[in-house]
Amino acid sequence: MTAPAVASGVPAAEPGAPADPPAGTPAGAAHAAPPAADGGATGASGADASRAGASGTGEPGANASAADASGGRRSRRLELGDASGIVPLARDFTRQALYDWGWLPAATADRRAAAEDVLLVVSELVTNACLHAEGPEELRVSLDAKVLRLEVEDRGPGQPAPRTPHRAGRPGGHGMFIVQRLCLDWGVVRNADAPGKTVWAELAAPE
Repeated sequence: MTAPAVASGVPAAEPGAPADPPAGTPAGAAHAAPPAADGGATGASGADASRAGASGTGEPGANASAADASGGRRSRRLELGDASGIVPLARDFTRQALYDWGWLPAATADRRAAAEDVLLVVSELVTNACLHAEGPEELRVSLDAKVLRLEVEDRGPGQPAPRTPHRAGRPGGHGMFIVQRLCLDWGVVRNADAPGKTVWAELAAPE
């Protein structure tokens, strides 16, 4: 991957949130298993995520346990370029990270809402890349003490931005508006030497 150059988020359109998928198989950490399914979307297990190119410090196996136990910044990445069922796969992958990092199962309504916001933002970012940016290449999820960061790398030249004026009753065009409303901040890092960019979003970790 080429080194990115930073730019701020500006115009494009995007869809509404897709269907919620089934949960992935827990990846080696001692946490409660996610629910078997929470919608009618196509299934994607932890094994599916591994076959699709899951890698990084949060990869299933010994590296995931060591990274999660370190107490520092934790991160995971999932290659999406050749995967099928990309949106459910991205949600399953992110949900498993939330289980392994202790956001799920949620002990309070606030923690449950925080996890649901993360999954919704993942859906919107990945769907936007599918529809408006020639498809996503990679999903990265990272967490420090106070902030969870989502990054979706894509091949497209466009600049995503909330549609203005936003009309709640109109079909489509709500994705980046949802991202803007739910996140602490978001933006775009553009590749310096090749087409494509990374759209990132940050959400507050629950208390």
